[in-house]
Amino acid sequence: MATCDECGEHENLPYQCHRCGNTFCGEHRLPENHDCPGLNEWDDPSGVFDSGFDESVRNRGRTSSTGYLDRLTGTGGILGYFRGNMSYTFLGVMWITFGLQYLVFPFALGAPPRSDLWQAVFVLSPGNIGYVWTWISSIFAHGGFTHIAFNSIALYFFGPVVERYLDTRRFTALFFGAGIVAGLAQVGSTILTVGPFGPGVVGASGAIMGVLGVLTVLNPGLKVYLYFIIPMPLWVLTFGFAAFSIVAGFGAFGGGLTGGNVAHLAHLAGLVIGLAYGARVKGRVGVPNSLEFGRGGGGRGGPGGPGGPGRGP
Repeated sequence: MATCDECGEHENLPYQCHRCGNTFCGEHRLPENHDCPGLNEWDDPSGVFDSGFDESVRNRGRTSSTGYLDRLTGTGGILGYFRGNMSYTFLGVMWITFGLQYLVFPFALGAPPRSDLWQAVFVLSPGNIGYVWTWISSIFAHGGFTHIAFNSIALYFFGPVVERYLDTRRFTALFFGAGIVAGLAQVGSTILTVGPFGPGVVGASGAIMGVLGVLTVLNPGLKVYLYFIIPMPLWVLTFGFAAFSIVAGFGAFGGGLTGGNVAHLAHLAGLVIGLAYGARVKGRVGVPNSLEFGRGGGGRGGPGGPGGPGRGP
């Protein structure tokens, strides 16, 4: 049994849209009935829109890597849960990694924070940039409870909205792409300024700034609430945070690119990736009208999310 992504009804025999990847009941299975982003790409010379629901019939006897992935992640597939839920999956991985950092490694493995083993596993460091696994692990690792709490709040509210309108695969690529580029930009600047013995970087802030950048391009006027209190359009929040990072990172009285215990350049690099990708997909995906608590969709109300990603070391 699955849940319709349009109306929330439970459906024993769900339909999966080939174009947007979401799951629908019989009433909302047609693209025009669920405002499918694929409608914006209608360029069918025969004049008939292909919903994609019968793709398996036309491709019978033929296999492809995309089709195989769709079957794995589709309704009933062994990885079906992850389609449409990667935001929450990333959120869970963040907290699992946090437990490894501050419980398992210190008490079970005798490797406290800042130890050589701990750094080699979780921190993207200028001196160990060749530890390729840290390009990924450092995205999910965090420098403390406040750090992960702020990033979790931002990912919880902004992530599902962007995932819904990009689709899971593109959202996953955006999250990892922005996170990796942000981390490498930060340690690259550290190598250039203070050398390979400078501080490393951890945290999902760069990846989340990429998500925020895409959402800002798709709907700059989307109302959000800074710290759940102060209403403002999303573009003000995004570029206000960017301005703060620029002043703090580059200003005469700021902490510098590697100072202040905040990865300002990582935030800016992630945001640039998000803005660029948002400009690329704008007009080809649906545009969210609002943020909702607990669901990855826009359009049926709900207060806006909090004021952006948290601190990054």
